Amino acid sequence: MILVLRALGVGDLATAVPALRALRAAYPDRELALAAPAWLGPLVDLVGGVDRLLPTDGLGAPRWPPPPVAVNLHGRGPQSHRLLAGAGRLLAFRCPQAGHLDGPDWRDEEHEVDRWCRLLGWYGVPADRADLALRRPAPGWMPAGGTVVHPGTKIPEKRWPVERFAALARELTGRGHRVVVTGSADERELAGRVAAGAGLPGTAVLAGGTDLGELAALVSGARLVVSGDTGVGHLATGYGVPSVLLFGPVPPSRWGPPADRPRHRVLWAGDRYRPASSRIGTHPTLAALSVDEVLAAVDEVAEAVRVSDAIAA
Repeated sequence: MILVLRALGVGDLATAVPALRALRAAYPDRELALAAPAWLGPLVDLVGGVDRLLPTDGLGAPRWPPPPVAVNLHGRGPQSHRLLAGAGRLLAFRCPQAGHLDGPDWRDEEHEVDRWCRLLGWYGVPADRADLALRRPAPGWMPAGGTVVHPGTKIPEKRWPVERFAALARELTGRGHRVVVTGSADERELAGRVAAGAGLPGTAVLAGGTDLGELAALVSGARLVVSGDTGVGHLATGYGVPSVLLFGPVPPSRWGPPADRPRHRVLWAGDRYRPASSRIGTHPTLAALSVDEVLAAVDEVAEAVRVSDAIAA
């Protein structure tokens, strides 16, 4: 068995797709098991190549026997390394605190996709950083052709102001977009405020009404996705769905979509405005982004799609 630890969230799993595919190709005859939260199961199925999900929330006591090969795609610290202690072979970043002296050194500013591709490359497992595509979900009840506005994130600093999301949704609706507002169950009140401010009906609020598989299906058939630096943006990248992603405080050079994909546009004011971090609310680099800037990015993405479709025709 090849045991891979990645007990994190949606964006974390999406950015590990090239590494997981590389491991599948390198060990075609071995069982590939992924230690990750159980609720990620629908997305794990859409990654493909993973034979078994080992439900793992956080870095508590392991629920598996020591595997022949373990891969730490979770982090660099001693806790995650020690969780995989006893493996016949450990592929991981160098961590003297955990007694792991093999592996490359960690680079703080590295893009998350490149980080894990480089790790595997150190051990002779080539990975393609562009291999981010996700499988299409089975057709279901999720409507196709809508514009997904996702205002929430787990980190308050990464949330664009609600009133700006509302103004954006109102303008997009006026342009003919069928806007739906998504989020977790905990973000339903936030999504409702955005919808109310935009003049959208209550039926446009899907926050808390979809599981992860349904959210992936919604994104895969969307006309456009607008979100902050969170998992939904990575789903848009995985499905090649046009997206405008708002970053702050973390730069897109660490978590954004590939820069050579014109269907995805990232906005980040950090290149012109670098204040100290604020733990109170929206980070200043994100608050510096105006509704007009986001609408201009929407126009740019629409033009890129038009040109791409014309070339394909």
